[in-house]
Amino acid sequence: MILFVSPYPKGTAASQRFRYEQYFKALDERGIAYDVSPFWEEKAWKLLYQKGNVGAKIFYLLKGFLRRWSLVYKCFRFDYIFIHREIYPTGIKFLIFVLAKVMNQKIIYDFDDAIWLPNFADNNKRFAFIKSYSQVASLCKNAYKISVGNEYLQEFAQQYNSSTVINPTTIDTDLLHNSTIDYNYNSIKIGWTGTHSTLKYVLDLLPVLDELSIQYNFELIIISDQHPDFERPYLKYIKWSKQSEIEDLKKINVGIMPLTDDQWAKGKCGFKALQYMSLGIPAIVSPVGVNTKIVDDKVNGWVCANLEEWKTTFEQVLNDPELPKSLGKNARIKVVKDFSVSSNTQNFIALFS
Repeated sequence: MILFVSPYPKGTAASQRFRYEQYFKALDERGIAYDVSPFWEEKAWKLLYQKGNVGAKIFYLLKGFLRRWSLVYKCFRFDYIFIHREIYPTGIKFLIFVLAKVMNQKIIYDFDDAIWLPNFADNNKRFAFIKSYSQVASLCKNAYKISVGNEYLQEFAQQYNSSTVINPTTIDTDLLHNSTIDYNYNSIKIGWTGTHSTLKYVLDLLPVLDELSIQYNFELIIISDQHPDFERPYLKYIKWSKQSEIEDLKKINVGIMPLTDDQWAKGKCGFKALQYMSLGIPAIVSPVGVNTKIVDDKVNGWVCANLEEWKTTFEQVLNDPELPKSLGKNARIKVVKDFSVSSNTQNFIALFS
């Protein structure tokens, strides 16, 4: 039996949904029992990234700690404890030692970002002092196995534990991302999806898009939890919704994933590109981290190292709407073959052995 220990409630956070929750069906089919233990409960999740509500956040934080320490009393029921990203949102590491060394539990530690580097939401800056990013190293040292999303993360984890497996972020191309966009389009709709905090990567492209908008007719569709802090005549905002995310993504025909080449971005697992490509949408990406393993330049998308290359690629796409159609079909094939749930299921199941 497996206990999945997660920061957030089931079905809420993208990292949980696409790292392990979509494999629950495979566990069911194999008769493998499991349970889920989030740190933040549903009510807390809705408050967590809102401004204010300090008292409520502290209350739910304490409840989360109580829920975590209860693992000491019930962990004997499980064969494996799968910890995603963190065991709790602070730097207290004693529970990790108790579970691994005192209770002798087999911990599978999973992460998909460079979470040993300081990073926090602006709305929660006042709580940043309680976080200790050394918790990541402690979990790595005490883990039975480590599951990471790419080679950069693997290099970090292997400093502490040689039992490290690359378990890529994958897309369910059978049950979720199981259709493609309508290729019978005339105008180009460039799209980006993500949280408001990562919209900063799009800002660098605005001068290029502003220049191109003088000559070309296109839309920039932003799918996010908040409206962008900028306005443009060519901008269309769609509020992100779990219920409509697939249909909203299918409104674009070219997806973008710009990144700066820094240590945090190197840890990213190319999720945006995978989402686009699974729906037959070619991606334009920066050559950072795993992106160059996901996107084959000019085969199923484009890799752009600087603003001049971004501009040239945009011009090619805007001048030839047929171009992304053929690359989009190749993109879907690449994801199904190398980055789908079906192609990675055995790799995931093998973690529990």
